[in-house]
Order: sequence, then structure tokens, then C-alpha cells
Amino acid sequence: MSGKLFRNFSFFSATLSFFILIGIFAVLFTYAQESMHQFGFHFLLTDQWQPGEDDDGGVFGGFIPIMGTLMSTFIAMVIATPLAMGIAIFLTEIASVTVARPVSIAIELLAAIPSIIYGMWGLFYFAPIVQKTAGGNGVGLLTAGIVLAIMIIPFMASITRDSMNTTPSVLKESAYAMGATKYEVIKDVIMPYAKGGIIGSIILALGRALGETMAVAFLIGSVMHTVKKITDPTTSIPVLLANNFSEAQDLELSSMYYLALVLFVVSFAIISIAKFYFLGRKVK
Repeated sequence: MSGKLFRNFSFFSATLSFFILIGIFAVLFTYAQESMHQFGFHFLLTDQWQPGEDDDGGVFGGFIPIMGTLMSTFIAMVIATPLAMGIAIFLTEIASVTVARPVSIAIELLAAIPSIIYGMWGLFYFAPIVQKTAGGNGVGLLTAGIVLAIMIIPFMASITRDSMNTTPSVLKESAYAMGATKYEVIKDVIMPYAKGGIIGSIILALGRALGETMAVAFLIGSVMHTVKKITDPTTSIPVLLANNFSEAQDLELSSMYYLALVLFVVSFAIISIAKFYFLGRKVK
């Protein structure tokens, strides 16, 4: 009886998750119809966001927020990936237990800090540093990307560390017995064995970076401006939605649902790639 109840509950939970996902997509797609019919795929290439007056619906395009999202995420991944890999290697293969344990706790606590705290810290402390070293006014794409990198490092480092810890000791000991150095063991034994987890951590961190809102809203500038320099202010999809959604009406509101649909599809595609990669690796 208990086994059947548990099986039915598990089936219900899995089915509910599926229908919630379909429901979110259906709502976004439905409310984005007006904008999709009005602008079509040219919406993705238009760099204007100009509400109209009276009967004029205005002109809306998602090119600038889409590019802002992709570029800030790219900067964050370029900075965070090598740092996270270095942290994971240090914790698993170099640091002693007395050092690795408190450092691991500190890294994981970074993930518990609310994103708005990162945004405030970045605005009042980190932005002036960027302004002095890289130019600009301190608020822009570069600042948002760097702080975003700091935010995703704990996720990437923790998953990578756990993946490296699954490497069987016999493999490492055999490599050392054959005369391999620590660097060679890490490069030729641990990294290939933990490759699936490492790639998964990168993809999951990428999905987190794409959807980050509050910290980026403090730091990216929140202006519809095409980036010419890396220090220029711009906006991203989550920031544009957070700032303008409550005041939007009619065509502008539909365009925001269109942007949300684009972000949903991109994020879903990234998570799907991660899932199918791990599934394929498990089957092999």
C-alpha cells in the first residue's frame, strides 16, 4: 500500500512539474502574440524601445537587452570559469583538510548572500574601482559582468569540487606510482574523470547568470544604449522587465512578454543541453 502511494505521489509530482513548465511557456507565448504579429523576428534585431502616444503603439525591439544579457553573461563566464576551476582543484588536491574545510564553507556561504547585497556592494564599492582602472562612470557592462562572475563562482566551484571528489583513489594512486606529478594527475586523471560534472557546473552557472536580475539592475546602467565600449551602460532582459513591467501597457507589455519568452527559451535550451549531456554520458 505504501509503495503504491509513494509511486502515485512521485508520478503526480513529475507530471505537475511538466504541466507547470508547459503552462509558463503557454502564458508567455499567448501574451507575446500581439508583439510577435506586429514585429515578427525583426523584434530580435531592432535596437529601439520607444512607447508611442495616443493610438500609436510605438516601436519595440529586443536587440539591446538581448545583447546586454549575452555580453554580461559572457564576461561573467570568462572570469568565473578559471577561478572556479582553480578553487575546486585547490580544495580537492592541494589544501589540507584543516584549510579546505573552512574555505569550502566560506565558498558555499557566498551562494547564500542575496543578489541585492551583491548589487549594493558592487555599486558603492566596486564601481568606483572599475571607474578608476577601466574608465567610464563605473556603472556599465564590465562592472555588471565582474560582479555577476563573483555571484556564480560558488555554484561552479562547489559542483566541480564534488565532481573531482568522486575520482577513485586507486586511479590517482596508480598514476602517482607510475611517476606522475601532481599536475599530471590533475590534468590527465582527475579532470577527464570529472569532465561531466565540470561541464554541467559551467552550463548550470551559465543558466543562473542569464536570469540574474537585482544585482545586474544596480550595476549595468539600465539604459537602452548600444554598447560601443565594454564600460558603457546598457540593459539586459531581466533588468528591463523588472524596471518597466509594472508601467507597461498594450504593445509594450506584449513586447516584454516576447522578451521573457526569448529568455525562457534560451534558459530552457541550456538546461536541456546539460540534462541530455548527463543522460548520454550515463548511458555510455
